[in-house]
Amino acid sequence: MTDNINWEEMKKWQDDFCRMAGVYLCCLDGSGREYTNFSGNSHEIEIIKRYVTQARIESIYKRVTESDLEDQAVEMTEVPNLRLAACSVRYEKKVAGVWIVCGIITDAESDPEFHKLPAIENFQYQISEEKFYRTMDLLRETLKVLIMLERSRSEAIESSRESRQQELEMTSSFHRAETMTEIVSLLESNEDIEEVMMTVVTRVCAYLQISNGFICSVHHDTLMDLVVSWTLPGTSKIFSGDTDLETCWFIGNPKAVVVSTGTQLGAGEREQIENLGIKALVSLPVIVGGVARFYACFAEKREKRIWTIDDIKFINDAIRILQSIITKKIQNNSLASSFASLEAVLDNVGSAIYVRDITTGVLLFANRSFKKNFSRELAENRIPELFETNIPQKSLSGNYEVHHKERQKWYDVYYTRVKWVDGRNVSLCAIYDVTEKKLYQRRIEQQAYTDFLTGLYNRMCCEKDLQKYVEEARSNGTKGALMYLDLDDFKHINDSLGHQYGDVLLQDISKAISRIEGIAGSCYRMGGDEFVIIVPPTSYVRMDRILEEIKNAFATPWYLKDSDYYCTMSMGVVRFPEHGETVSELIRKADVAMYEAKKSGKNRIAEYSDNIDSSSVRRFDLEKNMFDAIGKKAEEFEVYFQPIMSGSIKDKDGNRRKHIGAEALVRWNSKSLGFLNPDEFIPLAEYLGLITPIGNHVIRKACECCRVWNEAGYCDFAVAVNLSVVQLMQTDIVSFIKSCIEDNNIDPSRLVLEITERLAINDLARTRHTILDIKKLGVRLALDNFGTGYSALSSIKALPFDIIKIDREAIINLTQDRYSQAFVKSMVDIGKTIGARICVEGVETEQQNKMLRNMGVKYTQGFFFDKPLKRAAFEEKYVYK
Repeated sequence: MTDNINWEEMKKWQDDFCRMAGVYLCCLDGSGREYTNFSGNSHEIEIIKRYVTQARIESIYKRVTESDLEDQAVEMTEVPNLRLAACSVRYEKKVAGVWIVCGIITDAESDPEFHKLPAIENFQYQISEEKFYRTMDLLRETLKVLIMLERSRSEAIESSRESRQQELEMTSSFHRAETMTEIVSLLESNEDIEEVMMTVVTRVCAYLQISNGFICSVHHDTLMDLVVSWTLPGTSKIFSGDTDLETCWFIGNPKAVVVSTGTQLGAGEREQIENLGIKALVSLPVIVGGVARFYACFAEKREKRIWTIDDIKFINDAIRILQSIITKKIQNNSLASSFASLEAVLDNVGSAIYVRDITTGVLLFANRSFKKNFSRELAENRIPELFETNIPQKSLSGNYEVHHKERQKWYDVYYTRVKWVDGRNVSLCAIYDVTEKKLYQRRIEQQAYTDFLTGLYNRMCCEKDLQKYVEEARSNGTKGALMYLDLDDFKHINDSLGHQYGDVLLQDISKAISRIEGIAGSCYRMGGDEFVIIVPPTSYVRMDRILEEIKNAFATPWYLKDSDYYCTMSMGVVRFPEHGETVSELIRKADVAMYEAKKSGKNRIAEYSDNIDSSSVRRFDLEKNMFDAIGKKAEEFEVYFQPIMSGSIKDKDGNRRKHIGAEALVRWNSKSLGFLNPDEFIPLAEYLGLITPIGNHVIRKACECCRVWNEAGYCDFAVAVNLSVVQLMQTDIVSFIKSCIEDNNIDPSRLVLEITERLAINDLARTRHTILDIKKLGVRLALDNFGTGYSALSSIKALPFDIIKIDREAIINLTQDRYSQAFVKSMVDIGKTIGARICVEGVETEQQNKMLRNMGVKYTQGFFFDKPLKRAAFEEKYVYK
């Protein structure tokens, strides 16, 4: 659909529109990708994107694409005159495109409780609020013509990716510092030098996530011995032996040798590392006493590797520490030499480090970074107070976070107890500034817990806070309450005034309830037009007053579109811990009480009690779980199959029978409610308008099974599926059935769609054209439930049915009732006349079976042959027998 669109012309039109309308906008496709990026002054767009983050764009995109109630939305931002809006257009019930619009509002009002930043001024594009909404309507109509334009990457996505990359780099930096601290702690290790070397190699390989590492010594100029070697489990070793190995070209160099994948090498050099299976390596000498005593090599054999400057610096720092350890051991703890080496190393590890005598408290050492960043604290002798108050008395090592309130900074402190170069027991602390990470986490948490439209907290935050309040009430012996509030007939506001005014109403209601004393910080939007209010234990004494103020808020009209409109609410109330002590239980009971208020006439408050009608609770559970099941692609709705028999060969009892197909029947195996029969949920599904996704799920599964069975050799095997009037009323039902047939590459005549007699009589005027279009696909039609209640031959004449299914009620007394016998015989004759096959349902006895066969009935179905079976059981018995 978008192949013929001229992208340059489209972008030019968008730029011209923004200049004329005074807005900034871009276009996204149905999966959230950009067709066009933002139009407008690039500097101004960068400023807007500071407040309209990618997360916010994704959130408003989901609002207008994932809900059937909203195709247009407007949200406030922290900046009082900056608005973020989105409008979507659907094509064949799928989102084809979404405009993302930002406007600098000239007549916006500022709310200090919501807006934390000053207004934006002197921007090239500005617009009044009224014109902004009219512009949204124009864009929605325009997008219907410009459906599904290709997009380019937006700078907001790049910004989001850079933030994630920054977080990854920060995490890597902390991991590096932690690893380096572990290596530094080896300075006082009493282990043999080989064990220390192995620890260093292991730590470096683990941090760099590489496959191999070794340290070797060279002798006789051309041979080398491996001192230690480490290989990642599942990876092959570099060398097959350990001693008298031929010295590799990258060993013995006085300087570091760095080979990344793709580095230009001589033919001989390239051949040698390829023979060893190495894709990248770093080799450098281990200098002791001015002489290269050993050589360390770190390599990657599994995949391509490009070494970074940070990788090389990390390896170099680790080897310098190893050099100090070796030097110390060789010189038998020579204090002067060891301390000088140690000081040189610790001054260059990239973190703030200090060492303090545990016994006397005297500061023995602070590296350059620590002295530079904490000079005032050092002068005031406040280091232990600032960084060591959280160290457990008997703990030898660990880490924790410290908040420096004066500087408004956060630090990670890693500590370890070691012996200093002179033998004293000391505490070595490494300090890392994590302020940026902390601020980033706070921004993400704020976005995760806030509803962008209203500024209230969201469902995730509600559940977290409710758990806290319940635990507080239980431990202190106090009480609290939870109120579940749903607006009455909110859809009428959206339909009559438009979604933008529905959004304004939600914002006004949010302000009204959040200003009530006692619940100002505990109001939450759960989604759509549903809100939750928690009365914390500290405010429970005002419970009656809070309820009264909520009633008063809804007793006054709301000013929308230059007029006053009334919007009432229904609310359910539970008290904790009286009515429950878990989050899920309390929310569920409040929802049940709210449903009871709705059922009792709306515009009222109902408090939960155990006396609430059990049928209300049952229906509520069915509704909730049905919506959840549909949201999970209807996978809880299982398709059972009952065989349809034909009289062509004899079965084991001597009857001429064979199965020629099956009827697909739906059952609900609910994860929460257990197994339910159709009588329990089909009427409710039709009432809630959910029968279409359930029915489509059955058709889809039936076509899939038909394909599998046909491929197994049953080329004439057919599957029958019931089609409801609600499904037939869907505008895309013909294309849906066609796609199911084509996706499974089945003969259309193998699919039989059953239409009830009531539909054929009562709803034919509305559905005849659709049924005939389905018939044109090659699908066979069956008239279902014929012979129940008032049956008329007009229903047979109304449509070109291929099969007429006589209902079970018409043959219950077949063996004794002459009327039933005459009815079946006449239907067989009529079927022959009009070219329709007769199928009798509900056959339960051998006598019925024989009599029907003698009457010339071709197809039969019922418990006499088999009950409806799960797919696996049906296939075992009838397909792969």
